[in-house]
Amino acid sequence: MTGAPVRTLLLWCPDWPVLAAEILDGVPATDPVAVLHANRVVACSERARAEGVRRGLRKREAQGRCPQLTVVDHDPGRDARAFEPVVAAVEEVAAGVEVIRPGACALAARGPSRYLGGEEAAAERIVEHVAQTCAVESQVGVADGVFAAGLAARDGRIVPPGGTAEFLAALPVEALGRPALTDLLRRLGVRTLGDFAALPAGDVLARFGFDGALAHRLAAGRDHRPLAVRQPPADLTVTAEYDEPIDRVDAAAFAARTLAEQLHERLAAYGLACTRLGIEAVTAHGQELHRVWRHDGLLTAAAIADRVRWQLDGWLSGSNGRGGARPARPTAGIIRLRLVPDGVLAQAGLQPGLWGETGEERERAHRALSRVQGILGPEAVVTPVLGGGRSPADQVRLVPWGDERLPARPGPPPLPAAPAGGPPLPAGTADASAGSPGGEPRPGAAGPSGTSTRSGVARPGGVARSGGAPVPPWPGRLPPPAPAVVLPTPLLATVHDTAGEPVVVSARLAVSAPPARLVVGTGRPAEIVGWAGPWPVDERWWAPAEARRRARFQVCLADGAALLLAVEGGQWLVEAIYD
Repeated sequence: MTGAPVRTLLLWCPDWPVLAAEILDGVPATDPVAVLHANRVVACSERARAEGVRRGLRKREAQGRCPQLTVVDHDPGRDARAFEPVVAAVEEVAAGVEVIRPGACALAARGPSRYLGGEEAAAERIVEHVAQTCAVESQVGVADGVFAAGLAARDGRIVPPGGTAEFLAALPVEALGRPALTDLLRRLGVRTLGDFAALPAGDVLARFGFDGALAHRLAAGRDHRPLAVRQPPADLTVTAEYDEPIDRVDAAAFAARTLAEQLHERLAAYGLACTRLGIEAVTAHGQELHRVWRHDGLLTAAAIADRVRWQLDGWLSGSNGRGGARPARPTAGIIRLRLVPDGVLAQAGLQPGLWGETGEERERAHRALSRVQGILGPEAVVTPVLGGGRSPADQVRLVPWGDERLPARPGPPPLPAAPAGGPPLPAGTADASAGSPGGEPRPGAAGPSGTSTRSGVARPGGVARSGGAPVPPWPGRLPPPAPAVVLPTPLLATVHDTAGEPVVVSARLAVSAPPARLVVGTGRPAEIVGWAGPWPVDERWWAPAEARRRARFQVCLADGAALLLAVEGGQWLVEAIYD
């Protein structure tokens, strides 16, 4: 909560829902009009009030008091749309406007009062400008805080600085706008805001709760939040008007490139980029054309120019569709072209690419790689896409450059990276996590991060068991960190224990002996100084033709290398290498 409230100027348009219905729906506000929500009156015109219509009345009772009453349904969207020109008019006089609700907006009074010659002069200027621009009557109140300024606006009053508490003290508790709290305060004998503000704050919180405590602060002239002003958005659109209508594709291409460069420079000046582009055109006969283009990434000047050129080409010449259908060609040339950036975001927040910041360098790389594909074929340049799977090879799919980057298998987000500090297993750490005949890990089993690494065996439908508890999708997936190099073809290997006997893994995932030496292919034996595993996987056991059963191990060698091994059908394989 804040301390001293900000000196606030609030503009209020009386009976705004009625005025909004007149502005957008043509309902005369000078007639008896009532706006209803849930069969009750929420706003009414001045003439309807003269006939006895009040807020809160039911529809039948209101029509009984005023038989000629015009009933309008409450539409918050209509009220907001009609109020936007009023807010824009206020912003033409003073910047930094906060919309309280449709029909009321507020701004800090210090700025306008300083350059317009005082708070009274600023209030008069704003009211006059809104009346001239929007033909809407309004009232302005100035006080310390938004709540007090809103009450002062109902009387068109300027409360002197420091006099807000005295101004509020004489008002009835109904001014809080909380019917349930007001009714309770009345029954307790508290009838004015001054009486309510005089109560101890701790007792109010204990008796009326948090909402009552906020109302207590308002009654004392202390707003519970600062003014959240609305900054006028930057005008990013670019428009070009042509004396000679554009009806040829080549002329349209030239116009597209010039306008695209202007838009790109304007966005760059604000440090922005856009992901969608709205193209609007007006013909000499008044026909309006509009299309939105979406792009996955940054729209550069060249990309904007291409899309504008393509769209103008489609409008001016059309293209044959299926069945001989042809889009209707405009009856005249284009005299006005407008580009509207949509999906605007800060360019500094774009993800840096392999060739530096997203932008010109990435576009240059894209052109170079596309040229390579044109010479060698689309499969000559591929990029990896991460997806679901249990082994590193299963989780990566290579996609030709420029194709849609969709994973081959759905899966959860990648696991968080393990803390830095070397290979996946500290040197000299032995793991005894092979499952016992009962399926439980042996005591003291430690994985790469010092935790139990016994993984469940995959079951149909993506459900796995690990000690009887459910595990996330893709059970049996290796823990982080991921290996740096995944071999396209695993290398044959043999693993021996300290006695020189081959290490085998039983059907119950029991390791015959701790691995001690590794021989890859026909190479020299290497000493194993640390290991973790096994991570068992029993995939698609319900489909014998696709069934696969294997177990994976992580090992550290004496020379510092770290490998991912797999044993399948009694054969050891080297699947990947850790960095």
